[in-house]
Amino acid sequence: MRPALHGAARLAVGLYRVFTAEQGHSGLGLEAQQASVRAHPKAQRWTLVAEHQDVASGKDDHRPGFQAALVRCRQLGAVIVAARLDRITRRAHTLSGLLEEGYQSRAADMPGADDLMMRIYAAMAQNKRELNSERTRAALAAAKARGAALGGDRGYRPAEGPSAVAAAEARRVAAERAAYRLALEVEVEVEVEVEVEVERLQAEGVIGQAAIARMLTARGVPTPRGGAAWTHTTVARVLARTAP
Repeated sequence: MRPALHGAARLAVGLYRVFTAEQGHSGLGLEAQQASVRAHPKAQRWTLVAEHQDVASGKDDHRPGFQAALVRCRQLGAVIVAARLDRITRRAHTLSGLLEEGYQSRAADMPGADDLMMRIYAAMAQNKRELNSERTRAALAAAKARGAALGGDRGYRPAEGPSAVAAAEARRVAAERAAYRLALEVEVEVEVEVEVEVERLQAEGVIGQAAIARMLTARGVPTPRGGAAWTHTTVARVLARTAP
């Protein structure tokens, strides 16, 4: 690919990602990302030439907006810019691969970060998610050991033969369960990204729950319940959950 341009003529491509279709349609989280990304090239005296967005998980590296942004960067030798690193990808090896191929990625919330720092932050975020997954699996195993029913065949057998009404009801229940599982996945993703953001602020020297709350609100990071304004109490809950 053509190498990224250097100097005053440097070009940038903005990339946005939200978790759910509701966020994408309502603009929840999207407007804050746009404001952050558009301000970053301006501060660096770069030219923002294109913007792309996805409504998908950051674990999906085949997102159409992400792929379109990469094509544009390859054509122009541009830098891909997102509000936060995880808006580009949640996989450390994906970011490393992009850097190896000559793409340059930057996060607006880390204006001074170079390629090495981006790799380190990506690895830290991935490690955090893996630890969270381990905690989830351990909690499920403990629940199973206590005899809790976690799914599958629970012994129910209908008294009558199959019917259209029963089939429709079964489809409804299956759809509700699928929606519930999706909601849980989104909730876990939000919690992990919040924890990573708090750790990042602490690493940057932001100390105190009130100070962290102000920074999270200023950066447009949604609270675990989807709110826009953080309080020291909400930060305290996050810190308590992540404490060893």
